[in-house]
Amino acid sequence: MDISALSFYGAATVAVLATLRVITGSSPVHALLYLVLSLMAVAMIFFNIGAPFAGALEIIVYAGAIMVLFVFVVMMLNLGKDVIEKERAGLHLKYWIGPGLLALTLLGMLTLLLGSEHPMVRSMVSANTVGEVLFGPYVLAVEFASMMLLAAMIAAWHLGRPEAMSIQEKDK
Repeated sequence: MDISALSFYGAATVAVLATLRVITGSSPVHALLYLVLSLMAVAMIFFNIGAPFAGALEIIVYAGAIMVLFVFVVMMLNLGKDVIEKERAGLHLKYWIGPGLLALTLLGMLTLLLGSEHPMVRSMVSANTVGEVLFGPYVLAVEFASMMLLAAMIAAWHLGRPEAMSIQEKDK
């Protein structure tokens, strides 16, 4: 098996394991961190198959901007003292072994791939090609996704404002 296939299957395994931890995890913050790790593994798959622009967009847009928005929403919703105590308990080293091993696996696969003599890409996908596809036949889907993100941000602001929090506490 060549290095390119090994790094592809390694990144795919990390993506699947991290995504399973997102689904099965009980802590929202830990689930978000595993989701970032899963998105980085998908970005490595993009790098491996010859789409470095798509991989960079995956890291910048999803692992960067959207995950910051998710963390902002989780922090803004003020989940209470129970969740804060649970997060403090999650700072122990034993909780970081799993994500650390998965991240080290990704780093090792990337190092192997970059250090090998095998070409990392089979065929390059240029930024121009990605732009033509996104803003050609899929322009409505891209615009719909942006409107959905805007609606989610407005809803998060509405749910997290102090007046809404006091109304929710009165209803309890």
